[in-house]
Amino acid sequence: MPKPFKLAMVQMSVKGGEKSTNLKHAVELISEASENGAEVVLLPECLDLGWTHPSALEMAEPIPDGTFCTALSQTAQENQVYVCAGLTEQDGNQVYNAAVVINPKGKVILKHRKLNELDIGHDYYAQGDRLNVAETEFGRVGLMICADGFANGQVLARSLCYMGADVILSPCAWARPADHDNEKDPYGAVWRDCYIPVAKEFSTAIFGASCVGWITDGPWKGRKCVGSSLAIDSDGTELLQGPYGPEAECILYTDVKPVQRAGRGTYWAGYPGSGRFTQ
Repeated sequence: MPKPFKLAMVQMSVKGGEKSTNLKHAVELISEASENGAEVVLLPECLDLGWTHPSALEMAEPIPDGTFCTALSQTAQENQVYVCAGLTEQDGNQVYNAAVVINPKGKVILKHRKLNELDIGHDYYAQGDRLNVAETEFGRVGLMICADGFANGQVLARSLCYMGADVILSPCAWARPADHDNEKDPYGAVWRDCYIPVAKEFSTAIFGASCVGWITDGPWKGRKCVGSSLAIDSDGTELLQGPYGPEAECILYTDVKPVQRAGRGTYWAGYPGSGRFTQ
């Protein structure tokens, strides 16, 4: 029987191209989440450089040996937590929009390269070519990145479920135009429409954590990353949604526990938690 765990979903403010600033801040937030009892910490997509920031072509680093991934591994080990983070990966002459899961020993146990990249990302990131899952004491973990979640018919999320994922973690960078009015057009429907049917069908919990902040360069310069991170229980229930806006940095906590059921064996039930909000 997998163990229950406390998940921290980090709506981190990401500064485009400012690797050292982002690294220092990520380490601080992981440590804070650990101090508040988190055992798994989920961070956003491309948290090192910012999604589609032109610096990706010059400043991407290898995984796991780059300075950013090495520092996250050390932080995971020091705090005895799992860390899931989106990173910009350099491999030979290619750059990838990647994500990793690091265990409490500081080892990268899972790496994913984004498959369903938006068209505007193709000038920056090469194509991923596989999916995978990892065994942990908390169950089998699947990994996808942002728009992977709405690939046709949710094919990538469903594939992770067919691979036995009990939990899917998804680093994200959810962005809207600068003039988007969240009161008139509340953000999040597209992700509910993708996450909830998969969670219901496969009894798999899905967690997407988005960054916040303004996009300062690249094809979406002037847009805002809006947070609104989303946690969906294994029965399709929405556990929580993070606050909206480019200044809405916070850490959201939810307790997740396994429940025995007939048929598939184990599914995951979560419980709404609390958040730390930074103004």
